[in-house]
Amino acid sequence: MFLSVFDIFKIGVGPSSSHTMGPMVAGGMFLDMLKGSHFRAHGLRARLHGSLAFTGKGHATDRATILGLAGFLPESYDHEQAEAVLAQNRADHLLRPEGLEPLVFDPETDLVFDYGPALKGHANGMVIEALDRQGDVLAQETYYSIGGGFVMSARAMDAVDEAALDAPSPVPFAFRSASDMLAMAHASGLGIAQMKMQNEARFRTKPEIEAGLARIWEVMNGCLQRGLETDGILPGGLKVKRRAKAIHDALQAERGQNMQAPHVVNDWISTYAMAVNEENAAGGQVVTSPTNGAAGVLPAVIRYWLDHVPGASRTRVGEFLLTAAAIGGLIKTNASISGAECGCQAEVGSAAAMAAAGLCAVMGGTPEQIENAAEIALEHHLGMTCDPVRGLVQVPCIERNGLGAIKAVSAASLSLRGDGTHFVPLDAAIETMRQTGRDMHEHYKETSLGGLAVNVPNC
Repeated sequence: MFLSVFDIFKIGVGPSSSHTMGPMVAGGMFLDMLKGSHFRAHGLRARLHGSLAFTGKGHATDRATILGLAGFLPESYDHEQAEAVLAQNRADHLLRPEGLEPLVFDPETDLVFDYGPALKGHANGMVIEALDRQGDVLAQETYYSIGGGFVMSARAMDAVDEAALDAPSPVPFAFRSASDMLAMAHASGLGIAQMKMQNEARFRTKPEIEAGLARIWEVMNGCLQRGLETDGILPGGLKVKRRAKAIHDALQAERGQNMQAPHVVNDWISTYAMAVNEENAAGGQVVTSPTNGAAGVLPAVIRYWLDHVPGASRTRVGEFLLTAAAIGGLIKTNASISGAECGCQAEVGSAAAMAAAGLCAVMGGTPEQIENAAEIALEHHLGMTCDPVRGLVQVPCIERNGLGAIKAVSAASLSLRGDGTHFVPLDAAIETMRQTGRDMHEHYKETSLGGLAVNVPNC
């Protein structure tokens, strides 16, 4: 299955791609189904299962579900309009999606957090029902938010089989593994970004691709810059203080001073990443990279490259993004980018691998060095759990992005010191991550039932 760079990098809203964007998208999918149906629904009901239930309130899943069923979508989200719709729903228990009659929805009774076993298809499952006047079910659909804002209905998931996966690809470089990718690069003489660009060109013109990539970076950098300029306390009850602005201000004041320790560059990288994830925690506009919870790693590495590495140029940001998307597609296809499925190794680990590959590419790395950079970064996140305190995408998530960005830069630098030959292939690291996620206890997979979530005071 071809994954576009615009599938990997989606403009959306915080704090979570799987728990906020996904349920919002699922609500829109259900509304589209209702609009094409022959019956007239009177009301709606939604049940959240698995990780969507356990960490749903901390991840704003309740809010996102209501807004999705009201017709909101992540890419066009308007905060003030959303607040007005939520307030109106609290007052009259109605939702008014465009193209349908008003639908009864009382959040107290029609939004159910089911803390029982997860649904069989994925740890992030939800069931949406259309009801008649008597409360009987007219239609229902099960949706799975599978990470990074990707959503599949149970029917679509059941329809995916090996024959479909083995069908001819519509793109010229249909690599499904890193070894395939390297073989195709060697045979064609093209770089990874060039192959990815030719794949994208089957669906969009070159100007459309370039404009889309420029828009992705514009939103990423805008989010980062807002984070550097905003202080205060993050919402959610933990009273976590935004730190990026104060650290950035201090770093700027220290710039140019004699005898500044070389490791201070790590503070710049961390601050860039933390700025993004503070914005994400506040519900701001972010880009899945490949998820919201890991959204700070990649833009932090790009910003580090642009602001601190001699010879960097904004004209090559598209090359960075295309290379990163190629690696992200391999990880999503062969393992997971979902914290609820494989822990934080699947989120920050994947983001670090993508960022390391992108940085290696724009620093002149060969395809073999790029693959090595991605492998180093992913390998050294293996086993990382997802244990958000109180279910909020704040502790340890914000700092974790900073350290993920530092690892990405280190991985790219190490790979560039070699010739691309190395012991552990990227494919092996991806498969190890998949197996580790499969074996990981559910307490450590975005349920807030283990790890720091139960060992740190929540109030």
